[in-house]
Amino acid sequence: MSATMNVTLVYKGITDIYNEANVSGNGSGMGVLNIPPSLNKAINILLVGILFIIMISLGCTMEISKIKAHLFKPKGVSIALLAQFGIMPLTAFSLAKILQMEPIKAVTVLICGCCPGGSLSNIFSLAMKGDMNLSIVMTTCSSIAALGLMPLLLYIYCQGFDGLEDVVPYVGIISALALTLVPCAIGIAINHYKPKYSPFIKKAGLGILTVAAVLVFGLSYFAIKDVLWLVLTPDVLAVAALMPLIGFTLGYVMSMICRLGPKCSRTVSMETGCQNIQLCTTILKVAFSPQVIGPMFLFPLVYFTFQIAEALLLTLCFRCYRAFKPLAEDGDDVKQKGGEAAMIVPQITA
Repeated sequence: MSATMNVTLVYKGITDIYNEANVSGNGSGMGVLNIPPSLNKAINILLVGILFIIMISLGCTMEISKIKAHLFKPKGVSIALLAQFGIMPLTAFSLAKILQMEPIKAVTVLICGCCPGGSLSNIFSLAMKGDMNLSIVMTTCSSIAALGLMPLLLYIYCQGFDGLEDVVPYVGIISALALTLVPCAIGIAINHYKPKYSPFIKKAGLGILTVAAVLVFGLSYFAIKDVLWLVLTPDVLAVAALMPLIGFTLGYVMSMICRLGPKCSRTVSMETGCQNIQLCTTILKVAFSPQVIGPMFLFPLVYFTFQIAEALLLTLCFRCYRAFKPLAEDGDDVKQKGGEAAMIVPQITA
């Protein structure tokens, strides 16, 4: 994997662009981020470790019988995949174009938009009384599909930006995606052959994730504290606020158009708007050199903040609506609530 982390000549184009921007004095360049090698390596290792734990925990929630059930009736999963890899990449591309974002900002937004769904969507699907089986199967299927679709979509959309055609580290991205499937497969195997170990793994993973997340935030702040303000620009904040909102809205609308039930439509909505932020951060931090990506490797954190805020607001609106107009499927939801809650709580930090 270390070979994919090395800086190659393809990054020179982006670096030259930003050097020119800084020399011109327009103040729009992202600047050069100089992180000590030891600190950079520590952050990379922690990010990869966090991603590994999240994916193995996700695998431990999966049951092969449920995967087969949705694969034999793939309408919900197919619509969700189309929404995930159709709506979000196009939204990222459109926003980057409309706001005329700089190359490194544009490629960061595109990578985030092309990422698969994250396990945070499972939590909000539960809160929105969605179809939890569909939610977890969709998260797993989108992670698998991303191995081929994410590089393809990045290649297609990067053609729309001058200077980005040959700078995306496809090998590093494919390697990161492939490595996410290994722990997920391990988790599925454990849950299938040794189910009694799954609760322990999820609980232990929760504790390790908490400690690792605190360390990553602390080390990242120490590394970029002097240039942190550079990522909090109006265009970046606008994209971070609009992308999840558009994903939630269009995911629901598309599901209703395709005649999915309200329960599945709410699930697809959450799956579409919630990106795999851990994967996005890992790709940006590991596949790009610090001098190239600069503080933009923190864009997923900004996106994550808006993603949670908007999902919580939608959940609140849904709960208020439900208080005045109970849903027809509430009886089934109550029966499933206990099992689903036990299944999804260990992923809450994801």
